[in-house]
Order: sequence, then C-alpha cells, then structure tokens
Amino acid sequence: MSKIQGVKSLLEYLESVDYPISENQLHEFLARRKIPHKKSYGDTVFFDSAHIDWWITEQRKVDSAT
Repeated sequence: MSKIQGVKSLLEYLESVDYPISENQLHEFLARRKIPHKKSYGDTVFFDSAHIDWWITEQRKVDSAT
C-alpha cells in the first residue's frame, strides 16, 4: 500500500495516470468527501494510491456514462 502525501503530489500522480484535475476541483472533492483521503496533524492530507486508483476507475465509469 503506497501513500501519496499532499495535494500537489496527488495532482502530479493524477496527471501521470492520465486523469488530470485542477487544484480547485481537488479541494472541492476533499471538502465534499468525494475522494478517499486521510488528514494528519495540521493540514497535511494523505492518499492511499490503491484507493485513488479505485476512485479513478469509478470516475471514468461515471464520465463514460454521461
């Protein structure tokens, strides 16, 4: 289980797997709890890459259905 630390790192990861989103979109997803994440002490956000990969797969299903 690989961890991704921070918003910038997640944005880079999403770009690398051909699912780019804007920083504003990501913050909106975080605020609405639409993307799997965990907050640590302070403002640091952590993402599990396996959960993010699952989330991307689900988002692509939704995107292709519309």
